[in-house]
Amino acid sequence: MIHLKLKERIQEYREELKELRRKLHSEPELSWEEENTTAFVCEYLENLGIPYRRTEPTGVIADIQGCQEGKTVALRGDMDALSVEQLNEELPYASKEAGKMHACGHDAHTAMLLIAAKALNELKEELPGNVRLLFQPAEEVAEGAKEMVRQGAMKDVDNVFGIHIWSQMPTHKISCQPGPSFASADLFKVTFKGRGGHGAMPQDCIDAAIVASSFVMNVQSIISRTIDPQHPSVLTVGKMTVGTRFNVIAENAVIEGTVRCFDHDTRNHIEGQLQHYAESVASLYGASAKVEYIRGTQAVINDEYSAKLVQNVASEAFGKEVLYREKPTMGGEDFSFYLDEAPGSFALVGSGNPEKDTEWAHHHGMFNIDEDALATGAELYAQYAWAYLNE
Repeated sequence: MIHLKLKERIQEYREELKELRRKLHSEPELSWEEENTTAFVCEYLENLGIPYRRTEPTGVIADIQGCQEGKTVALRGDMDALSVEQLNEELPYASKEAGKMHACGHDAHTAMLLIAAKALNELKEELPGNVRLLFQPAEEVAEGAKEMVRQGAMKDVDNVFGIHIWSQMPTHKISCQPGPSFASADLFKVTFKGRGGHGAMPQDCIDAAIVASSFVMNVQSIISRTIDPQHPSVLTVGKMTVGTRFNVIAENAVIEGTVRCFDHDTRNHIEGQLQHYAESVASLYGASAKVEYIRGTQAVINDEYSAKLVQNVASEAFGKEVLYREKPTMGGEDFSFYLDEAPGSFALVGSGNPEKDTEWAHHHGMFNIDEDALATGAELYAQYAWAYLNE
């Protein structure tokens, strides 16, 4: 199932892989701003002789065409960084950009996919099919995958595979379970309008602060009392803006939050209940309510065949002891949009190592990865493509 030459090549390129990741880490670019990263990827692919095309405004689609006809498997690596200040500034490869940091591991994903591409390209005469390489922008704003699909990323693709470095798992461990992996991630905004006035004359007003507070205190019962407990879901109010001055009764209040779940029926139900709760609370106080519900990423649901193939590849490449069962996360991932176009799976590769201080949460300013995990991820990319095309 695995190709020993791929393993040899990636082991040979371990130092280059680390240097690629460090370069990318030190030069972070935010979503839709990945101009230098895109140019770097293009130059690297050009040097390898791999045909590619840029997507707009950023991102790259490339193809390694095997010398034998067959299926097409897509490998995805995202590229964008976050608006996070790097706190572990002592690292020799710390971010050079104030307020920007690869705090989620996308620098590692890009580096791993480049080295996997290098190894696969050297064996393309043996490939019974094609490998599509997706260097994706703007994952952090849940827009990049959808735009890549629109620009032809999944045309003629039979299967798609992605990897995320995971600091909550021990280094080298690999998790890829059939079924739910990442939750859908939606945003909502509720605007209440009351009637403002003097803080000493509440009888003449409709206090938007009271309306909004009542909504926040009661809206969690959507989850606790209207959703089947066997269908995990989360509703979080993260922001409330209300009032302008200590002695003025607020006329307006704006509440913003997020909804996470794993199935369409639950998602539709929560959206409807948010509207119902907002209108009911507003009516109780004589105010009005406007609800905006924005659907972000969909749930990542791993195809059973693909997920089991990942497990088999990982077992054969690294030994059965690398397999790990990570629980589904309520985090969001726009890899879901590729799965609308073709079956596939999304694997987690552990990079948490307390001795190297790499167990910090993703999106934290102290986030870092155990670079020993890079070769694991690069080989998993390459070996999965080889195994799928030879199935």
